Amino acid sequence: MTVTLIIWAVVVLVAIGLYLSWTAGRLDRLHARIDAARAALDAQLLRRASVTQELATSGVLDPAASIVLYEAAHAARQSAEDHREVAESELSTALRAVFGESAQVEAVREIPGGQEAASELAAAVRRVPMARRFHNDAVRAARALRRHRTVRWFRLAGHAPFPLAFEMDDEPPVALADRPGS
Repeated sequence: MTVTLIIWAVVVLVAIGLYLSWTAGRLDRLHARIDAARAALDAQLLRRASVTQELATSGVLDPAASIVLYEAAHAARQSAEDHREVAESELSTALRAVFGESAQVEAVREIPGGQEAASELAAAVRRVPMARRFHNDAVRAARALRRHRTVRWFRLAGHAPFPLAFEMDDEPPVALADRPGS
């Protein structure tokens, strides 16, 4: 009887150990996915700011629009991590202010090199919301798993910081977002 009880106890402990190991591995994969998604988001934000700065300094836009875009893009590229969401939102606002009218986009497209610049900016502007969505979906999944009692009780997350979503205004300018083939 005691041998059977010991065997069952070992089987239960092994099953619990396997479940905890699987859950910790899943949590680790989610954290790795968050890191990869954050790197992709950072790359897209940097690309958007770089393309905006290039366009602002190209002489294609009027001086006021160039200054607004350059300053917003520069602030987004140079911002500290704790102010990055605000700086990126301000860049989105500046892009909507300058490219809110399709006439401004058409004026850029008409000058030599403007077609490529406008297309590159449109692509960069469209990729930011997708990258942010992938990042925030990974954060949401990790948060849901970390809220489980088992994960908290056994400290399966280790010392990893609680994942934070990246919240910003990423609505693209209508004139850039609605261009098919750009």
